[in-house]
Amino acid sequence: MTRMRRFAVGGPLVAAAAYALAACSLAPRYARPPAPVPAQYPADRSAESPQASAADTLGWSEFFGDPRLRDLLRLAVRNNRNLRTAMQRVEEARALYGIQRADQLPTISSGAMQSRTRVPADLSLTGQSLISSQYQATLDLSLWELDFWGRVRNLESAALESYLATAAARRAVEISLVAQVANTYLFARELDERLDIAQKALTSREQSARFMRRRHEVGSASKLDATQSEMLLNQAQSELTTLERLRELNHDALNLLVGAAVPPASRPLSAIESTFARDIAPGLPSALLESRPDILAAEHRLKAANANIGAARAAFFPRIALTGSVGSASSELDGLFRAGSRAWSFTPVLSVPIFSGGRNKANLDLAEARRDIAVSVYEQTVQNAFREVADALANRRWLARLVAVQKTTVAIQTERSRLADLRYRSGAASYLEVLDAERDRFAAEQALVQTRRAWLASAVDLYAALGGGADPSKP
Repeated sequence: MTRMRRFAVGGPLVAAAAYALAACSLAPRYARPPAPVPAQYPADRSAESPQASAADTLGWSEFFGDPRLRDLLRLAVRNNRNLRTAMQRVEEARALYGIQRADQLPTISSGAMQSRTRVPADLSLTGQSLISSQYQATLDLSLWELDFWGRVRNLESAALESYLATAAARRAVEISLVAQVANTYLFARELDERLDIAQKALTSREQSARFMRRRHEVGSASKLDATQSEMLLNQAQSELTTLERLRELNHDALNLLVGAAVPPASRPLSAIESTFARDIAPGLPSALLESRPDILAAEHRLKAANANIGAARAAFFPRIALTGSVGSASSELDGLFRAGSRAWSFTPVLSVPIFSGGRNKANLDLAEARRDIAVSVYEQTVQNAFREVADALANRRWLARLVAVQKTTVAIQTERSRLADLRYRSGAASYLEVLDAERDRFAAEQALVQTRRAWLASAVDLYAALGGGADPSKP
């Protein structure tokens, strides 16, 4: 038993000594590839607000100012199935890393054995049949590789980087979910305001159609004018029906993103426009390398591929593994732990690769090819991130100008509609002029609401493109 205790205590010490010996690693020295993007974004940043915050330090509960949207985001982060699957994949990767890490330490197990054997007389050296018994209790060391060339350690590093890549990918899924919920919420508010405009237009056109019918009945207006007013009314009804359909479909999409039934609510875009989101500063493209989770995930996968090259190179060198056991053995059960019953075995195994049909070379070529692929994927991810930020900045700049232009257009079309109606009532113009003016004014009002929503959505897109920030309200 003393020998068994010494073996049990000494096992971790042997493992630590072997780990210290395994200082050699054949993996290439890792260096982050240079970012294949310009040092500055192409969009003009001179109009940034002095109060703009960095996106990577601003959680979504701070970035979004609408309380209703924040409640929806909390529900989505808790209930969305895609995000839940991503979280479970993180746990899967963590378990795989734990399995790979365990290969660096020896596996020690205990066991007890009893055997009883009868040897027939014609096989016995004494010419008489023999019955023998054996009892054994041992601590066993399974086949444990001394990692002189860093093969096991590189495999453990690759598993760790894969786990970290999965964790970063989960964060990317969360940022994408936040952006989708926010944009779907914005579209719902756009539809609410467009429905209000369409409902007001419908009411106005119903009154106009009744007025034109009465004029036609008394003979002061032609049937063509009455028919044109009915057509204008039908157009408003058609637009209202289309918007109602879009609102219902958008609400279904919001329910799916949130992962729960969301009570319907009507609130125009103008009610949330001023406090929807805070100003954020884009910073420099180099900041994307540290804040964008998809870039971080791509870099972790690149590091994993780099470590796998070290494991593939180690396959060309000898492998040394240890196996052994220590315990007690006796032919009688009551003599199992008596003095002199100690038994042990120690078996080092040396394996030298001589011929494998090119397998090791092919494995190394495969690892290097996957590393090269990972480099290309990393560079493409950086370029995509740069483009997304540049696009969001361009959208914010040009949509802000477009909103100002369309506000002027709505004011002009409103005045045109008023003047056309006065001209018709005074007999200076036909009703067709009124029809065109009303149609153009309604289209301009609808387009303005759509552009305002797109401008607010560009802030969401910029926040997501910059990597967002960790939400401090999360556990």
